[in-house]
Amino acid sequence: MSSAPTMNPVPATDIIRVRDLHKTFHTGDVDVYALRGVDLNVGRGEFLAVIGPSGSGKSTLFHILGGLAPPTSGEVWIDGLALRQLTETQRTEMRQKKVGFVFQKYNLLPTLTARDNIAIAQTLGGSTTRPPDFDEILQLLGIKQRLSHKPRALSGGEQQRVAIARALVNQPAILLADEPTGNLDTENSNAVLEILRDLNKRTRQTILMITHNPEAAAFADRIVAMRDGIIHAA
Repeated sequence: MSSAPTMNPVPATDIIRVRDLHKTFHTGDVDVYALRGVDLNVGRGEFLAVIGPSGSGKSTLFHILGGLAPPTSGEVWIDGLALRQLTETQRTEMRQKKVGFVFQKYNLLPTLTARDNIAIAQTLGGSTTRPPDFDEILQLLGIKQRLSHKPRALSGGEQQRVAIARALVNQPAILLADEPTGNLDTENSNAVLEILRDLNKRTRQTILMITHNPEAAAFADRIVAMRDGIIHAA
């Protein structure tokens, strides 16, 4: 049994706090500096978009914030937890209970219905009951009547909405979305982005979305730009 994760005095208004974050990848004899001293605060209940071209470091930042990869140096706090002080078991628990992930690829299990894809995430998170407002979330997502369908019977937009429901079933403090509309046409992209914005406004769900698309970023409350591993605007 793991010990309790270390808590830190992060202001109540900040759910994500990043200080002097660096990440270096070693490829043969070459060092690739993906992050070069990133500082970032994300307020509780905020919808933030991190925009930048390919290679800007935004995906690396995403993976570190989600506890999927360690930084080379610097500090990250997620809802009061100092990630560098967590054991691997504690990082896994953090991902299951505090962070919901939405990716460009929906990553739904093709042999299971939408309902069962959501249920698996709930089981992995150790929860036996759904949030009291989950039916409202399903209604907002527009998939309440589609839960008995397998992914092949759903449109791309519907599959992404199922992926969002799966990410929210364990009531995460933060929803991390990595190019969530990258595989969608314009109509479905706008529908998913409007849902994320509505979800943020109605439930105060904190959302951090990374994207290369300025039109997608415009749906957020605030936009920060990344280039060459540095945040240039906040």
